[in-house]
Amino acid sequence: MASEMQNSNPTILNAADLPTRLQPARSHKLGIFGNGLFASALPSVDASGFLLGGFTSSSESESDDDLLEEPIDEQEIYDLVSTISDPEHPISLGALAVVSLPDISITPTLPYVPASPLRTVTVLITPTITHCSLATVIGLGVRVRLEQSLPPRFRVDVRIKEGTHSTADEVNKQLADKERVAAALENGTLMGVIAKMLETCL
Repeated sequence: MASEMQNSNPTILNAADLPTRLQPARSHKLGIFGNGLFASALPSVDASGFLLGGFTSSSESESDDDLLEEPIDEQEIYDLVSTISDPEHPISLGALAVVSLPDISITPTLPYVPASPLRTVTVLITPTITHCSLATVIGLGVRVRLEQSLPPRFRVDVRIKEGTHSTADEVNKQLADKERVAAALENGTLMGVIAKMLETCL
């Protein structure tokens, strides 16, 4: 999009300090029976071949509580959008503090209808510089990620955080206008940039 890098020295947060509920990849020790599909159904055996415990199936170890759907909260939204790559730097939006957990909220879409399952997810974006020309692209990337990931009962509202961008009102109007967003998402070049941003998402 832009030929020159606008912020060549952004502040980068340590990834270990970012809030997350995502679990790091586990390192599995290869047992005597391997760790394939049926490894959990096989008995545990020590190196000398003695049985360490009885057979356990994964269905016995799961409780009914594990099968219930957990409600989607702000942390889960943050986990979805914080791994999006910045279009200008090969760094995540979470590490650049473009998105942060305190700037995400989930509210009832119809506050006067308490039984309604409809919810609005609001994400406030903080550009790394106040004159960032890629703020709209970042907002579109966040919007696309959430619309692709969340159930249809969620409405998505992505805005620039007040006081963090020189043309925040214009960018917010673009991000809120469904027709403009739809037209932008039909642009092949722009969708290529957004697809590249979303490659880093888990």
